[in-house]
Amino acid sequence: MASETARRDPLGLVRGGEGAITGTVVCAAAIAVGAGHTHTIGQLGLVILGTVAVYWTAHLHAVTIGSALARGHHPLVAVRHALVETLPIAGASVVPLAVLLVSTLLGASVYVAAWTALAATIALLTVYSYVAGARGGLDLPGRIAGAAAGAGVGLLVVLLKVALH
Repeated sequence: MASETARRDPLGLVRGGEGAITGTVVCAAAIAVGAGHTHTIGQLGLVILGTVAVYWTAHLHAVTIGSALARGHHPLVAVRHALVETLPIAGASVVPLAVLLVSTLLGASVYVAAWTALAATIALLTVYSYVAGARGGLDLPGRIAGAAAGAGVGLLVVLLKVALH
């Protein structure tokens, strides 16, 4: 059962909700900051990958140390645990990067592709939050409120982008 779930969710985006949300927000923030300072999609992609990699590595280290300290895990066991736990942070960058690439292939400028990818991250945050509400047993108004909260987090990143550029 667990291996079947892993096959259907190789990046942990379904089972690792917290990491998927965090990774999506980190990715959105990298787009917001990087878009005004890069001139190509390749440069913006490197900003996103670099930012997510640094954040993921820091989180991987923190979870590894926490696992060793709190659970008494051997360092290798702690690293394996941390890899599984934190993979969704890295995996969350796949969709925004794909949106950047597809937008560019369709002829969008860096500016338009960045805004499109940022919109995609807001949509992801909205959907993740709605699904979490549904899985948590919320009624429709509660799910909508959860989705609005997820969208609100994304809109905070938009405000960052507008303020910086």
